[in-house]
Amino acid sequence: MDETPKKFDRIVAILIQLQSKKIVKAQELAERFEVSLRTIYRDIRTLEASGVPIYSEAGIGYSLMEGYRLPPVMFTREEASSFIAAEKLMQKFTDAALGSHYASAMYKLKAVLQGADKDFVASIESNVLMQTSGKTINEKAPNSLALLFKSIAEKTQIILGYEAIEADCITERCIEPVGVFHDHNNWYFLGYCHLRKDYRQFRTDRIHTIKNTSAPFAIEHQPLDFYLEKDKKQLATTKIVIRVDKKIAKYIAEEKKHHGFVSEKTIGGAVEMTFMCQNIDEYFPRWYLSFGDYATILEPENLKVRVLELIEKTKVGLEAKF
Repeated sequence: MDETPKKFDRIVAILIQLQSKKIVKAQELAERFEVSLRTIYRDIRTLEASGVPIYSEAGIGYSLMEGYRLPPVMFTREEASSFIAAEKLMQKFTDAALGSHYASAMYKLKAVLQGADKDFVASIESNVLMQTSGKTINEKAPNSLALLFKSIAEKTQIILGYEAIEADCITERCIEPVGVFHDHNNWYFLGYCHLRKDYRQFRTDRIHTIKNTSAPFAIEHQPLDFYLEKDKKQLATTKIVIRVDKKIAKYIAEEKKHHGFVSEKTIGGAVEMTFMCQNIDEYFPRWYLSFGDYATILEPENLKVRVLELIEKTKVGLEAKF
């Protein structure tokens, strides 16, 4: 196998990384490209022989002479720092492949900064953290988002090993992905399922296997928004009105958006909230119980009945334990 293209790509990437920081250690380069230190030393000599002004100091690392730049585009320190949050989000909320691609892009971005601007960005970067409540990508299919993007762009079918929430086994499906979206702290994609002969939504954390194929789409699909709006219109909704103690209302401000929140108004010491809900039997009443001692259901009556049923079941379960 000819290693020349791989070596060329690595040397170019090393040059970009050298431009992204004031000092780069050989060990850091060896770990990133998964090669030996001897290979890194040879690559550095290749760059020097081609005229790249590299300054090296034993025990410290490599750096480029100040002012040496290849990329034509320049960013201000404020523009560069605005990408830091995006980089942290990519590391935590996307799959391994996309995170790696974005990290490579960030090296190129930092490469065009002046020394002082690199320090400015580095000081922000080391003090920004993103914490997640759970994994949105199944470890069994760590590059699922990257493969979905490729499928959507090239309009080729994928073979999916998927475990639906109501299923006890994994089913293999041939899918034509239409689009990817993030909702309720999870990544989803919508696609035409040849097994079900219809459009379906899939959650990335339930994907066990995924692989691209060369088979082109058999159907001409509408944009993603078309199907998402269509689903919303087809689902029956029920109007719900509740009154919540003003002291508690602010603590459910974010969660209410996931339950069909429409509007609210303040009445004395309470906030009256209106929802158009698609699941009045399970999700909404169970959510309501988390703050129900500070709230009142104004309508509909069947929501009150459902909440009382859940309370009674909880009571029976507690009594059985004592």
